[in-house]
Amino acid sequence: MRAVLQRVSEASVVVEGETVGALDDPGLLVYLGITHDDGDDDVAWMARKIWETRILREERSASDVDAPVLLVSQFTLYGDVRKGRRPSWSTAAPGAISEPLYEAVAAELRRLGALVACGVFGADMTVHSVNDGPVTLLLESPSRGGPEG
Repeated sequence: MRAVLQRVSEASVVVEGETVGALDDPGLLVYLGITHDDGDDDVAWMARKIWETRILREERSASDVDAPVLLVSQFTLYGDVRKGRRPSWSTAAPGAISEPLYEAVAAELRRLGALVACGVFGADMTVHSVNDGPVTLLLESPSRGGPEG
């Protein structure tokens, strides 16, 4: 599982002209990508990392200040362009696998105490954001080679 975590002062997701998710306060915009063999351990690890990583102002986490999270599904995080010029999406999980895990990450964040807004899984979305800092991190669950803990 991969996530791009951005500290934002504002963010929103629009689908077909309608805002479907937005942050009213500074918080985190998270793009989440899922691969074929991700599972419950990846869900728990990723949600905890998103919630507890100290990238907000004054080295605080979203959990420290109850900052909201906008979660957006992003299969292109598993795009591979090492060969040729056309990205391969073969390591991105299909919707039947990734949608339930995306929903599980949102649910786990809520269980941890986060106010979570979401995009629409699989939709053509327009994401508006103001990156604060800018601060952007790439998270990768331990089963994908990311650091433990």
